[in-house]
Amino acid sequence: MTCKSKLPALFLTLAVLGAGLARAAGPPSQFGIDAPELARLGTFAVGIRTVALVQRNQEDVLAFNAANGSFPKINRALTVDLWYPALAPSSAQREVYTASLPSEPPAAPTSFTVQGIAVRDAPPAGKAYPLVIVSHGYSNSPAAMTWLTENLASKGYVVAAIHHDDPPITDSAKFAQPLLRRPLDIAFVANNLKSVLVREHLVDPARIALIGYSMGGYGVLTVAGATLDPTSPASKIVPGALLVRYARGGSKRDAVNVKGLRAVIAMAPAGGGSLLAWGSDGLRNIDTPLLIIAGDADRTLDYTTGARAIFDNSTGANRYLLTFKGCGHSIGLNPAPEGMRSHLWDQDWFEDPVWRKDRVNSISAHFISAFLDRYLKDDMSRDAYLNVPAPESGNGSWPSPNPYPYDAYSPGTNGVSVWKGFQRNHAAGLELIQAKATPHAN
Repeated sequence: MTCKSKLPALFLTLAVLGAGLARAAGPPSQFGIDAPELARLGTFAVGIRTVALVQRNQEDVLAFNAANGSFPKINRALTVDLWYPALAPSSAQREVYTASLPSEPPAAPTSFTVQGIAVRDAPPAGKAYPLVIVSHGYSNSPAAMTWLTENLASKGYVVAAIHHDDPPITDSAKFAQPLLRRPLDIAFVANNLKSVLVREHLVDPARIALIGYSMGGYGVLTVAGATLDPTSPASKIVPGALLVRYARGGSKRDAVNVKGLRAVIAMAPAGGGSLLAWGSDGLRNIDTPLLIIAGDADRTLDYTTGARAIFDNSTGANRYLLTFKGCGHSIGLNPAPEGMRSHLWDQDWFEDPVWRKDRVNSISAHFISAFLDRYLKDDMSRDAYLNVPAPESGNGSWPSPNPYPYDAYSPGTNGVSVWKGFQRNHAAGLELIQAKATPHAN
């Protein structure tokens, strides 16, 4: 092959690399042309503000005194980032998010930035929107989930993402803290922030949903009604039998519960597998519509004993399980920012070895939007996006000859059996199953 004949291949390689960098540098909430229909941004500009909450007189689980079986009490500060529909001119400065995640020991945490579309402290556009509480994964940050938070705010949701201030995930001796605190943080923020925002006329208190990724998934499932098993392996990790107080029959069970939820979404949820946090019966107590999103090649949390078992055992809820075939655990985070691309450990927080990450995010955003619109906004038309004609996405077809433009979204009718909202040749590698609630005796 001559040097001249190599040039097109070289240019193609550079173009592909450039496209990858462009996707990483742009706002993750703004998806590309191959995103399914409901992933696109909504009609609202997006505002962001930060709220500080304090949960008083909380047991410091990492300072347990084994000699006398006691915990010192602390005031736990929780920072919450709040995205909302806003009035903001197109020329307004957009937020740039900054955070860090643990690196491979003994290296220090790696910092990164993410370009956003939100405008800091922009005035709200209207009032009484549904409220969505978001809980990140272990040692994660809300700055790593802006693909979701900004996207939902542009569609008429107020989105509150909690900074859980976890200990480093690299220190396994401190796992008791997120195991105890996740549901407590979520319940406290949901109940308290709801009151604050209702007084401001910003949210509708009758329309509240929870979204959690990984440890956040464990948290939202617990808060939604999955009762912790006092005899589980998870309960033994937390010293002083402290988690038992919040489990079935415990004196503080109500502290990890939020009443009146309309929808719950758990992405790659923890709590199953070897933790068996809810035992064999606890999950059936969820009676809120539930969407679970997971990859069946998750090497962090086993899919079969995790997401799939959670779906199977949540029999009290109308529920959906969206599975990315061959995808791993990192489904909840943005594409890797440039600052996280120098070391494989850092990049693997964000990226999947098989799936293109902006593709995972756009598909998740499509189904999350359909699910929340259906159950928080009572938009019955969204059922057509959730009630797919066949569980396997690759089984759909377009008519031949095809009267639709190449980039048309499937209408799901008129002889098109591709999942509604997907483009031709772009509905593959997915499975979506659902089940109706089964009433059970108490």
